[in-house]
Parts: sequence; structure tokens; C-alpha cells
Amino acid sequence: MGIQERVGLILDVETTGLGPTTDEVIELAMKLFSYREDTGEIMEILEENSFLREPLSSSAKRNYSKAFRVHGIPYEMVKGKSFLDVQIKSYFDRADSVFAHNASFDRSFLYHMYPEVNELKWYCSMRNVTWKQYGYPNSKLLTLLEAHEITNHQTHRAMDDITYLMELLKKKSPNGNLYLQEVLDYGPMRKYQPAAAKSKMG
Repeated sequence: MGIQERVGLILDVETTGLGPTTDEVIELAMKLFSYREDTGEIMEILEENSFLREPLSSSAKRNYSKAFRVHGIPYEMVKGKSFLDVQIKSYFDRADSVFAHNASFDRSFLYHMYPEVNELKWYCSMRNVTWKQYGYPNSKLLTLLEAHEITNHQTHRAMDDITYLMELLKKKSPNGNLYLQEVLDYGPMRKYQPAAAKSKMG
């Protein structure tokens, strides 16, 4: 085959808050793409979609108005909606690796809906690149997007965020490597351990 191509999945969630057991995912955006394992070059987008769902638990509903100030998704937009599980799982099934900015956050929420995500190789574009050593004040997505002249505005809508993140990963670092390659070279994250499992282990 020569060039070693892999299938990556870049994703982002919007939630009702910060607690994966008390809050819920209300939006999930996913892009499936092919990339070269040796260089980190993104070849093509294979499929993309975003999904909305109404939160079910009382705690998630209670927190919605506070979260709305961040993501701006009115409750009417998610009311009556639910995730298309079969379609979402087909993205996970096809991916060799998953990429997200602050991936531990996205994974902790998705784990409670789709436990199989814990079997995938997850890579974090926020922690796997030495952004501060490269001279950026922090590793927030908007800071990095502005610094690389991609955009100076973040909508906090999931599809926008991953579209911009993909553009960032296509850029070269001061070392001359593509950022996606640096993310891959750092290696995948450890498996997620839910809080209950941690306490049982003592």
C-alpha cells in the first residue's frame, strides 16, 4: 500500500454543564477523515454530521439556562430531539483514532452514552502539543485559532469547533511538523476511569 492511511474521527460535544454524571450532551458533531500516519497529513473528509438531543435528567434540565450562555443553543432547538445511535456508532466503528480539543471532557460525557468509546485510541489536541513552549499564552482553542489566523470568533457550536480544529491540525508547528503529527507522536490517552470505578479501586 505504500502510504499508511488511517481513519480518524474528530469530534466535539456541547453539554448542559461540566459534570458527566449530572449533566448531559445536547450536541455532538463528528467528522470522519483519512490521514497519513507517517506525516499527519489530512487527506479527505469521508463523512460528517451533527446531532442534537434534549436532556432527560432533572439536573441537566436545571443547568440548561446557565450552559446556554456558553453554547447559545435555545432549548426549543433540542426539544423532542434524540441522538441517532446507529449512525453515531457507525462513526466510532470506522475510526482508528479519535481527536478532540480537551478530549478528556468529551470522552467522559460520551462514555456514559456509548461505553465502547473507551476501547478507541483517543488523542487530545489541547494537551498533546507543547503550545506554551511554542509561545502561545494558553492552549484554549480560540487563542490558537486567532494566533494561526483561522478565525477570531468562536461560536461554541460543535460543528464549527471541529471544522476550525481540523484547520489548526493542518498547520505546521514551529518545529516544521504538522500539528496532527505532533498530536499522534505524543501518543493516545489512558483509558477513562469513571469516578465510581476509581473509588472502588481505593
